[in-house]
Amino acid sequence: MKFAMSFFSILVCIIGAVLFAQFQVYSDQLKTTEETFGYSQEIEIVYRGESLDIRQHFKNLPNQKVSIKWPTKAENPSCFIETEYSCSRLSEDLSAFETGENRTQSVSYIIPLNGGLKSRQLMQDVFVSLNKGDVKFSTVHISTDSSIDGQWVTGLPLIGQQSLPLVNYSMFSGTGEVKDLYWQAGDLALQQATDVISIYGKQPTSKAFNEKLATVNFLNDEHIAIVNGENRTGAKSDRILFLPNVTVAQIKQDVILAQIEAEYDFVNSPQWLKEVIASFLTGNAFGSERVAEIVETLTNQMTDEQLAEWTKQLEALKGQQVSPEILDEALSTVFGIHTGYLSMNVNSSEVYPFLFNDKRDVYLNTYKQDAVNVIFKDGLVLYSAEPLLNALGYKAAEGKNGYYVTSETRSFRFPVEPGFYVFNQRRYNTISEPIVQIAGEYYVEESWLQRLFLVDIQKKDEKINLTTVTAQ
Repeated sequence: MKFAMSFFSILVCIIGAVLFAQFQVYSDQLKTTEETFGYSQEIEIVYRGESLDIRQHFKNLPNQKVSIKWPTKAENPSCFIETEYSCSRLSEDLSAFETGENRTQSVSYIIPLNGGLKSRQLMQDVFVSLNKGDVKFSTVHISTDSSIDGQWVTGLPLIGQQSLPLVNYSMFSGTGEVKDLYWQAGDLALQQATDVISIYGKQPTSKAFNEKLATVNFLNDEHIAIVNGENRTGAKSDRILFLPNVTVAQIKQDVILAQIEAEYDFVNSPQWLKEVIASFLTGNAFGSERVAEIVETLTNQMTDEQLAEWTKQLEALKGQQVSPEILDEALSTVFGIHTGYLSMNVNSSEVYPFLFNDKRDVYLNTYKQDAVNVIFKDGLVLYSAEPLLNALGYKAAEGKNGYYVTSETRSFRFPVEPGFYVFNQRRYNTISEPIVQIAGEYYVEESWLQRLFLVDIQKKDEKINLTTVTAQ
């Protein structure tokens, strides 16, 4: 018993010295601004019966009021008196740390576990977070009764663990925030670890696997834990991945996508958008054939300089909200002309073709035409056919033998077969097509709009004026 306790004490001292050195490096990097700030944290967790008793210490706090976000299930939130100053800034209602010089504050709370600790249990929303705070470094200590046999996973690197006569102890430490805890009973264990990846499983990984894994380049150095042999598609965690059968290729894809999700706020964006960003940032194909086609289409539209600028735009968006519309604005900046390519692909069952949009308002005889869109495709300037032709006094619709445009005195048919159109029952041959169909929608080409439908076009900086003219 004395030997075990002595060994445990030595281990804690060694780890503490290493962590102190690491902490000093990261402390130098913590910066405070009016809006956001960086801080570090140390979390002590003790499992007691059917709850987690948690003490959380915040360090390098700024001299400004900081709002506290408690876990939704937290019970008995209170101050943890470690020193006489540990709670000097904690407000009476426990909602914030008030402005103050003391940079270290501590709280305690209980997270109830209904029915106690269960194997294969992912516990989320269990830690306090600080509004507008960016966690630079985290250390987590977990203690359980010695009779409880299993493995804890946090997403942080595992520094060490010991089984003593009365307690099992695990320690995790590394850069970034920790949000979740995972527990699995039995013989799950850490099998392989790199600077970025920890792999937990029941069987050791092979030498060839480890060597190949060491060559993989990820997007950043924030650590992610992988639990091998677990098929839990519904479980979602920022720093813990569950894979039924680990391969290096699967790890590379899943980890990079997890890093992408952590670096951007995707709101309600589709999964393929994340894979598109990952493909451009890594230079490798991610996801489905749809993603590959979108990436190839965009790449083919860009010069090398534009591609470099697009990647720069994606890097600049890290930490911000990202949506198809926001990325379209970034693409428009790269091209110097507006495109809604990604937005149009959100509700399209097939990949929507790439095109540019003229964002100027369209007026017909001084009346604004909100339903008329102007696009650029393959060197053509195209106007939404149906709303514009309706405004010109025609009835326009798809029919049995093509696209029909009719008024009281004029009748057009634009057949599916290219090379001609029919006007008032007479056929006219063409070199180009007056009516073009794109992604199921019909557009009229600008020069044909002028020639066939007797429209004069005047373009200004902020609008396009269409005026009907009398046939001669």
